[in-house]
Amino acid sequence: MTRRDDQKGAPEQLSLPYHQARRIRNGGDAAPLAVRVSQAARMVGLGRSKFYELIAAGDVETVKIGRCTLVPIESLHDLIEKAREGRL
Repeated sequence: MTRRDDQKGAPEQLSLPYHQARRIRNGGDAAPLAVRVSQAARMVGLGRSKFYELIAAGDVETVKIGRCTLVPIESLHDLIEKAREGRL
């Protein structure tokens, strides 16, 4: 945090860096509920083509909102769990 005195004798004001103030306005450090397909593929370390194959096979759930295709984070956790158990 930075401190600044606007006038001599004025009370001290605290200001937050932009990214911290923005985070507070947006609900804190809450994790996203869903991400776009390309980001989801990066998160699990797969290429987009392979990730789309998993979507087509029904191994990854997607949600369509308008023209945007999102992958729920919970679906990524399920995918990793399936792979750990050898069910992929």
